[in-house]
Amino acid sequence: MEPRMGVTLRTAGPADRGAIIELIHKLNVFEADLTGDRRRDIGGARDYYDELLQRLAGRQGRIVLAEADGIPVAAMGFSIDQDAAYVTDDVRRHGTVTDLIVHEDWRGRGIGQMLLREAERLTREAGLRRLMIGALVANERAERTYRDFGFEPYVSYMVKAL
Repeated sequence: MEPRMGVTLRTAGPADRGAIIELIHKLNVFEADLTGDRRRDIGGARDYYDELLQRLAGRQGRIVLAEADGIPVAAMGFSIDQDAAYVTDDVRRHGTVTDLIVHEDWRGRGIGQMLLREAERLTREAGLRRLMIGALVANERAERTYRDFGFEPYVSYMVKAL
């Protein structure tokens, strides 16, 4: 499904900090119900936003904001990363979607797909042939969205509580 008219993408700037922190906070609360290990306080979202900006700055990254009639409804972190030396040169450098957050009121309207298409465009623009993304196993909707977009499982991280 395509997003409704009026949804536009742009690179986020410092003035968007509050809106992005709000989106991160909503995602943290949602994921806390799935995993039990996410901070539910707004401070956790603020801390993560600052940490994300630091990481993206060193990795040719940016936050792409989706707006519906000027109102932020989704955000995506994107960076250029490099795998370990054992990965072949043709795909060692790759694009990475670090985060993809769609406000719950706007899910199911194609905005996530729109952001993923932008990540593909940015990856190709950088001359790269591989795009990576991660999803919590418990977030079945996100995993289904990514598979529908053409992503396939590549690495599986496993956790053991001690």
